[in-house]
Amino acid sequence: MNVVREDIDALNSNLKVIINPIDYEKSVKEKLNKYCKTAKIPGFRPGKVPFGMIQKKYGASVLSEELNKIVGQALNKYILDNKIEILGNPIPVEKDGFKGDFDKPKDFEFVYQLGLAPKIKVPLSSKSKFEFIKVKVDDKLISQQIEDLSRRYGKLVSGDVVGEKDMILVQFVELDKDNNVIEEGGIMHSSTISMEFVKDLKVKKQIVGKKVGDKLIVNPYSVSKGGVDTASMLGIDQSKLEEISENFQITINEIKVMQPAELNNELFDKLFGKGLVNNEEELKERVKSDLEKMFLADSNRLFTKNVYENLIEKTKVKLPDDFLKRWIKLSNEKEISNEQIDADYDNYAKGIKWQIIQGNIFKENDIKFGHEEIIEFTKGLLIKNYSQYGMPAPEDKELLKSAQQVLQNKEEANRIYDMLSEEKLTTFFKETVKLKNKEVSYDDFVKLASEKS
Repeated sequence: MNVVREDIDALNSNLKVIINPIDYEKSVKEKLNKYCKTAKIPGFRPGKVPFGMIQKKYGASVLSEELNKIVGQALNKYILDNKIEILGNPIPVEKDGFKGDFDKPKDFEFVYQLGLAPKIKVPLSSKSKFEFIKVKVDDKLISQQIEDLSRRYGKLVSGDVVGEKDMILVQFVELDKDNNVIEEGGIMHSSTISMEFVKDLKVKKQIVGKKVGDKLIVNPYSVSKGGVDTASMLGIDQSKLEEISENFQITINEIKVMQPAELNNELFDKLFGKGLVNNEEELKERVKSDLEKMFLADSNRLFTKNVYENLIEKTKVKLPDDFLKRWIKLSNEKEISNEQIDADYDNYAKGIKWQIIQGNIFKENDIKFGHEEIIEFTKGLLIKNYSQYGMPAPEDKELLKSAQQVLQNKEEANRIYDMLSEEKLTTFFKETVKLKNKEVSYDDFVKLASEKS
């Protein structure tokens, strides 16, 4: 067997795999002999089928299977041994890519096309300047967070008048276009409305200040999130929403007010652990610290996104477009047209371009991570999950077992590799470029982040 490389240009090469009888005859014969022992053919006892008959019946398919195996191994070995950086996988050339005769097997020749990863230079150095945008954690933000915490751990009590953040239990009754109750087939259902999430300010103003027993007419969409939420509120299937009236009478049957938890040691111990926060001043410092840590992760993501967009725009990357389009077509599980490929190709090429840039950064700067680091990173993610639900993390032995189980799931493992890769990239970017710190309000930060999403 021989593998010959033929370069077409800087981005495309062909690999010609020449296979001689000595490469396949032995293994093909062994497989056919096994067929002789197991094949069930009318007129012959098991194990007594003549070799010639087996060869005539199965020879071509066994030979084809063996040749495919040999070619695949030869291509992979040549690419690895010669450290060829390719995009996608080798694909057969369209014309004259095969020579050989299955009826009179002798020498076979297969030609495969390679799409080569281009050589690039990433324009990133200590001279590169980027803003690092932080959320300004001021007294207003701290107070809002403390209020949210006290409400989250508070309790619902009965109220006399509807407030802007209260929950009300109401009865919905469907009305016709003249605001008369639809007696036959109309909807009548009791449900709750969270005033905090009513976005229609006009409707909110109408309801705030009302008392138990008060009635008013509303459009159910104005007091819900639409779709499934509206259907659930009215006790109907979502498919029925198009048939309902826009007017419903609501009767307020009960008002529930969230009574915030007192800011005392009982709450502090519940939130942060016994004795770690002892008064309101320490609470403010702890909340400020926690917010800064939380917003730092968001700042890192926004910063990395900005660097990513800059590198995508400024890094010169030429791709073997024709090869990649053909590879997409051949590797797609479902049939896909050339028109579909052309329509989506720019986004696909952008993803490939980023993979090349990221790979170059990792290679040139010797950024890597081993199995132990992946395990520790996964354990850290699990600890955060437990913390979000207010649960203590298990002992390290149990945590290690859970991390290993998570990584056995290929989809989850890939997600974790991507997260760790992004974390390492962010660290590299922050250590490499010149940062200009900029503080903005929380609202401005959310606006900036949404523009980049």
